[in-house]
Amino acid sequence: MSTPPLDELARRAREAGRVLARTPTAAKDEVLLLAASLLEDRVGELLSANGRDLDRAGDAGGAQLDRLRLTEARVVSMAGGLRQVAAQPDPVGQVVEGWVRPNGLRIHRVRVPLGVIGIIYENRPNVTSDAAGLCLKAGNAIMLRGSSGAIDSNRAVVACVRDALAKVGLPVDAVVLVEDTSHATAVKFMQLEGAIDCLIPRGGPALLDSVRRHATVPTVIDGDGNCHVYVDAAADLDMALAIVVNAKTQRPGVCNAAESLLVHRSVAADFLPRAQLALEGVELLGDPATCALLPGIGAATAEDFATEFLDLKLSVAVVGDIGEAIDHIARYGSGHSEAIVTADLAAAERFAAEVDAAAVLVNASTRFVDGGEFGFGAEIGISTQKLHARGPMGLRELTCVKQVIHGEGQVR
Repeated sequence: MSTPPLDELARRAREAGRVLARTPTAAKDEVLLLAASLLEDRVGELLSANGRDLDRAGDAGGAQLDRLRLTEARVVSMAGGLRQVAAQPDPVGQVVEGWVRPNGLRIHRVRVPLGVIGIIYENRPNVTSDAAGLCLKAGNAIMLRGSSGAIDSNRAVVACVRDALAKVGLPVDAVVLVEDTSHATAVKFMQLEGAIDCLIPRGGPALLDSVRRHATVPTVIDGDGNCHVYVDAAADLDMALAIVVNAKTQRPGVCNAAESLLVHRSVAADFLPRAQLALEGVELLGDPATCALLPGIGAATAEDFATEFLDLKLSVAVVGDIGEAIDHIARYGSGHSEAIVTADLAAAERFAAEVDAAAVLVNASTRFVDGGEFGFGAEIGISTQKLHARGPMGLRELTCVKQVIHGEGQVR
């Protein structure tokens, strides 16, 4: 069965978006709650579709398979995410601020949908659900262009959302799946000027590089997560150990997992051997000072410190002071999430003020930098850039402001 051309899909999404922009909150919430129930009711179909994708993936890398794989628990979590988004306040129509000019003009800044959101992403079926739910609640139509490796999973998830839209009487093309997964179509997708109002890529360096080269529509980059944990001289070492283990091993194939460990030299001899034992199964690569304390581990190169491993692998360095830790992060970090473990308030405040990242954590795991953990219900991405949105992107980041001016016949 042939699928409609990309231009036709974009036209349908644009028309559906105009309807969705004026749809009451109650109707949007009803769609999300129905879609959540359909995901749970059709869990068998979803896992079967996902199984076909996994079979095609064969012996792909661990992180890739982890992102692709659906389980019953993950489907239930996806449904829960939609319910949480439904429970969030609707940003559309919110008055951000207002003022009256000396000439009597009353000016308000009001939140409105962006329009049509394009998502281009790799083997992550949960993104299909999260992105659709967030865009719908914020009054946006969405065009989803996933990878060929997850096409069956994506079809099954999108079917649940489109069926929910139909049941509520809203246009099903508010959620569109681009089923042509060719490279040529991906490039064309990035260049749908006048159709896509904001493009959000979710994927690895190759996808992000392609978007930077080819996209001609406004883009919010969901960037790499080369995240650090710095164990300060004043750290509670038991706390630090728990944070490092969680940040590295709880789910190593995601962008908010720790990739580098920095340890103050005054506690390195005590902390690093304990960390090595606790991080059993994690390959450690260290600078000379770390290798001297942990004989037998591999030597870390500058490339290692700059790499997002997305695996059970961790680069480690001993630093002389907090300033050296901040400099190391400035050199190698990707601007995603950076953590300090310390009982020194001044050190915590300096780290938070000087580290340039979307999220800075004090005495907590980097794994908390997540839309759901922030209370957004879900996220459409974690922006590592500084314009429009930064950090986990929830409903508010999928809107912009419109200036509404009321007068009484004033002319200039």
